[in-house]
Amino acid sequence: MSVLLIRSFIATFLMFGVWFIFNHTLNGTVWEGMTLSKSALIAEYCEFNDTSQFFHQRMNTYSNLAYFFFGTLILQIAYSDYQRSSPFPQNHLYYFPALSALTGFCFIYLSFGSAFFHASLTWLGQRVDMNGTYSITLVLIGTGLYHVLWKMNISEKLKLIWIIVLVGIMLSFYKIHLWVSSGILVPLLILFTMILTGIHYFQNQNRKYLIIWAISFLLIVVAVKIRTMDVQKINCNPTSLFQGHSVWHFLTALSSFCSYAFYRFDKK
Repeated sequence: MSVLLIRSFIATFLMFGVWFIFNHTLNGTVWEGMTLSKSALIAEYCEFNDTSQFFHQRMNTYSNLAYFFFGTLILQIAYSDYQRSSPFPQNHLYYFPALSALTGFCFIYLSFGSAFFHASLTWLGQRVDMNGTYSITLVLIGTGLYHVLWKMNISEKLKLIWIIVLVGIMLSFYKIHLWVSSGILVPLLILFTMILTGIHYFQNQNRKYLIIWAISFLLIVVAVKIRTMDVQKINCNPTSLFQGHSVWHFLTALSSFCSYAFYRFDKK
């Protein structure tokens, strides 16, 4: 696992370098002509919107590398499972590396989608950002359902259909997001995720780490509180390197990874 972590750190550092170069060679004129998001119009977040810079919100953009880090880590786990090199072959998710791979891609998708939004503060960027958020939640729901239905002996063909259906649902949320408020959708999806997690835990209490789920839940609660404080401009310094919404990115990335880890790693 340590080797996988090192590789993810290196990949994330290199991606930071690419983003840094873009931010210092391009400027805010790149986004001219694109429709602004409501977030930009109402100054939703604390960080100052510097329209002269390519990254309008610098820290809120760079902090999305947290999703990139965990995404590359999960992709490596998926590849390891595909190679059948895991020391825990009894794990259910071990036998479905494509689902782990999709999870990793969803993390990376959100990394770029949210970075696009905070760099441009455009309407299109916000839609991609939200779709990335929904995608991670939906893939975790898909993972939970897979584990709850594990005893059905899901075939390889059905696993492929499972992936295709999940991707289709994720894409459909580009439209659904316009019909239903994220204030309703996100809590409902998170609640569904928690219910599936609870069912799976009680089905496999002797093999599951309850502490991992507890950490995931605690992190999301803290993240929501910090995001709320950032939106309400509590202890707000628009030009500070420390931004509440950046912390939200880190905590939600870690919480989502813990949710994935709950399913992927069992007790020895």
